[in-house]
Amino acid sequence: MLQPCPKGGVKSEDGLVITIGQLAGYVGVSVKTIRVYHDKGLLPEPDRDASGYRRYEARDAIDLIKIRTLAEAGVPLARIRELRSATDEELQLALREIDDQLTARIDGLRTTQGRLRRLAAGQLAPLPTEVRAHLEHLAHWGFTARWVDLQRDLWILVFATHPDHAIALFHDQAESLADPKLRRLFLAYDQAHDLDANDPRLDDLARRIAEATRERYGSHAPPELDAASDIPALVQGTVNASSPAWQRLDGLIRARLGA
Repeated sequence: MLQPCPKGGVKSEDGLVITIGQLAGYVGVSVKTIRVYHDKGLLPEPDRDASGYRRYEARDAIDLIKIRTLAEAGVPLARIRELRSATDEELQLALREIDDQLTARIDGLRTTQGRLRRLAAGQLAPLPTEVRAHLEHLAHWGFTARWVDLQRDLWILVFATHPDHAIALFHDQAESLADPKLRRLFLAYDQAHDLDANDPRLDDLARRIAEATRERYGSHAPPELDAASDIPALVQGTVNASSPAWQRLDGLIRARLGA
């Protein structure tokens, strides 16, 4: 037999039962969310009273709190449904895995927060000492201030967006510039900035760069960022936009390497 309860619920012979609106308020979710959980099979449909209204008990609130906690942790609803039928051992293992994933996400967010704070302080990314020393060497080797600034912006961007790959990419370029023959090609590329886009010297320079690239890497492609990254195209687009001669040179090199 149902009896009124002082806090707005209804007390049955087995204990307190509440409406869907009250359950939503107690647990801190919306009524719509509870209905979604019913539709997805996460929360069993309760019995209905004589008026056709769902009536929930304390165990439903406990189950809903568990579901909400897992959902807020980023666990997909399909996975939560699977965990409802898991053994205690399987559930504990799954919860440890979820905890590890949360820790990784928190670490990633802290890293992102650090980048945002450096951005607010006007420091996109602190370049490693060896990169700063390398940039100083560029000027000593005869590269223009324009080229040095371009390289600095490049490495700030790469280290800020791809810290795991950046140092390997930097070492590859530094090794190339340590070779006098390759360094002369980089210098020629720098000096080509002010040439007319139809200057025949661009064709010869493109040929020599393509040959040097094949000689250095053979059948292997130069190290690059992951395929999903837009950074290489962004950097090359910035380079090309600063000089029609550089834009044509890039096209000639790509055509020779593609051939």
